[in-house]
Amino acid sequence: MDYQKLERFFRSLDRAFFLDNEMKRYACLDEPLPIGFGQTISQPSLVLEMTRILSPEKDSKVLEIGTGSGFQTALLAKMSGEVYTIERIPELMEKAKTRLEKLNFSNIHYKVGDGSIGWQENAPYDRIMVTAAASVLPDELVSQLAGGGRMVIPVGPPELQELKLVVKNEEGKLDISSIELVRFVELKGPYGWTK
Repeated sequence: MDYQKLERFFRSLDRAFFLDNEMKRYACLDEPLPIGFGQTISQPSLVLEMTRILSPEKDSKVLEIGTGSGFQTALLAKMSGEVYTIERIPELMEKAKTRLEKLNFSNIHYKVGDGSIGWQENAPYDRIMVTAAASVLPDELVSQLAGGGRMVIPVGPPELQELKLVVKNEEGKLDISSIELVRFVELKGPYGWTK
């Protein structure tokens, strides 16, 4: 992965562009901010770090769970071949799509739906980025990860989760490491906290 290209693009992105109304003035703060519907845009330093850890290549096919504001999607689209992004809230998806199209991205595929079960029709994926917290590692996402692929996902209880890097080898064996403690909104669906 070209880390310098990632840094440059990250610095060129105006976070205020991905925020609405009065939230724009807080765009320069390195902290999560509300984007409506109980969702947040993560702090920029974490978005950058998660992208680094995911390490997409220029020919990578990436699945993103939780389009949100589209900020993370923009980084993934810049660094990857194709991005398949899923958002369960139609209004957020519509706004994100409008923003990303204004940035002239043509390698992003959008879907409104339950991201916790992935996007089976286009699997397998070389990289999977999950931007909401699961109570356990979702089987569907693991099965949609290609051999040699990487997934970054927060896993744990509501108060605090572990940001995990899941690496699948060519034989399908998983190597799971814990990167740091984080706090994300809930991954709705069968892998959320509320059953």
